[in-house]
Amino acid sequence: MEDPQKVNPKEIRSRADRPTGSTHIGDTDFEMEDPNEIGDATWGEVLSACCVHSAPEWFMILVGFVLVCFFLYFFLLGLDIMGTSAKVLGGCTAGTILGDDTNPVAALMIGILATVLMQSSSTTTSIVVSLVGADTIPARQAIYMIMGANIGTSVTNTIVAMGQMGDGDQLERAFAGATVHDLFNFLTVSILFPVELITGYLFRVTEAITSGVVVEKGDKWVGPIKKIVSPVGALIIKADKKLITAVAKSAGLSDDDPDKVTCESKYPTKCDDPDKPTKDTCKAGIINCDSKTNACPAFFQAGATLSDDEVSGGVCFFISLVILVVCLIGLVTVLQKMLLGMSTRILYKATNINGYLAILVGVGITILVQSSSITTSTLTPLVGIGALRLEQMLPLTLGANIGTTVTAFLASLVSGKVVSLQVALAHLLFNITGIVIFYPIPFMRKIPINGARALGKATRLWRGFPIVYILTLFIVLPLILFGISALFNQGSVSFTVLGAVLVGILVVGLAYYIFWFRFRGGAAKCNDCFERRQAKQAAMANLSDDLAYMKARISALAEHTGLPEDAVEEGETEELVKPSNFKALDMQETARPPAASQVAAFEDSADEESC
Repeated sequence: MEDPQKVNPKEIRSRADRPTGSTHIGDTDFEMEDPNEIGDATWGEVLSACCVHSAPEWFMILVGFVLVCFFLYFFLLGLDIMGTSAKVLGGCTAGTILGDDTNPVAALMIGILATVLMQSSSTTTSIVVSLVGADTIPARQAIYMIMGANIGTSVTNTIVAMGQMGDGDQLERAFAGATVHDLFNFLTVSILFPVELITGYLFRVTEAITSGVVVEKGDKWVGPIKKIVSPVGALIIKADKKLITAVAKSAGLSDDDPDKVTCESKYPTKCDDPDKPTKDTCKAGIINCDSKTNACPAFFQAGATLSDDEVSGGVCFFISLVILVVCLIGLVTVLQKMLLGMSTRILYKATNINGYLAILVGVGITILVQSSSITTSTLTPLVGIGALRLEQMLPLTLGANIGTTVTAFLASLVSGKVVSLQVALAHLLFNITGIVIFYPIPFMRKIPINGARALGKATRLWRGFPIVYILTLFIVLPLILFGISALFNQGSVSFTVLGAVLVGILVVGLAYYIFWFRFRGGAAKCNDCFERRQAKQAAMANLSDDLAYMKARISALAEHTGLPEDAVEEGETEELVKPSNFKALDMQETARPPAASQVAAFEDSADEESC
């Protein structure tokens, strides 16, 4: 037996074979480790693991760092293209619904839907702030839209988590890391929405803060990451955000009003020289040219219609998903190679910073990239590979929530209106209040974490669960609530009564579902349903391999027993048992009707077996 002391430590792939019993990245029993069993490493061990390497190892680290930067850049580029494409696809619709003067529930749902359509809460909040500054919508309604934007922004990193579907363990962790952001936003809205509805807490506090403040117009600040990524994205596709804002501002005007702005009125696009389109010589639609470089993107078409631009947006959206998946796979693979053999004790010690400091880190990163979606989407793969724990992901996402409010704050400064500043501050106060409610108290902090873990485990039962989750919470449910709430704005008693009845049905149905799920075995039935679906998918995926295995086993059995593969009886081949008048019988078979032929074949085979 080989001496354990002579085994190369780098070749050990199980914590059971290590004297310390520690688990390393890449171990075969990595998933079996209980987080509570992870010991605490010293900072000396962390520095040694980080800085003590041989020359070949330093070279591989340099190569890995370059590859990480390469994949990360194109990952951010994919997110940028996806956001722009979403604005091209849904910007006109989002602008129309954002400009509607409606009730608080509808405003909340509009914020969710608009952000999902445009894949950017920063864009949604900037448009909302501009609408308030133009007196298109009141500040109270804007606050509810901002709440909805906070929920809608978390869909992006949930989509990114689906990129790790190839590995069940990674998908479980990544989906939990993504949905901890969702749950925090949902829980915060569930508490502050009724509080705001009853007391006007956010509106009154921000109104008092901005009382007597004078806001002057300023220049828009662009973060350094956007300066690096956006120019490349603008070469592919660029959306006209000003058109979306203009559509939103004029959404309440009648169709015959000369100030009414619609996306359709911008089409077809025209250029003085269709072969050399530029910003100065073209009349663009939702796909716009770059005002800084005067160049038009690759997907800009002279003479295009709105449907043509929307098709281009759909193609770019698909391209962005491909870029995201490829870069995500590359990023995860490189990080796994770089972290292979790293002790979880050391790794978690290095990332186990104070929670409040982690919030500040999340704030700083989000201010630099000007998007909470980019921050959380970049961190989600790290949770998936096990380099970042869920407990550390939560404060980073909370910081991202605060950091994304800077965009609306800067937009309010550009607007030159105090009421716009008030809405931006309400966004900041909303997120800070949510953090105060859920983070300082350990018991409250565990609510979104445990909920995210449960959602992650659901992907273990059925890998199609993330798709159902996204469609239900971010599209179907907001559309239903938006439709019901819109009935109360029609000014008709019949529509109001219908809305009240539907609300009653929805409440009763939801209460019954909760009762069924908790006390009638609904949870077990859902788990069984997920397991059956996953087992069916796995069986279909492995069907060809299983058939090949069965054929190989039958061939081996036939070879072992000496039985010919096409034998009908022991020691006899099919040719030996055929009757002498086989050809005549065969001709008779072809002349029979199908049903009779099948019966005759069955009778013939029965006669042969009885011989």
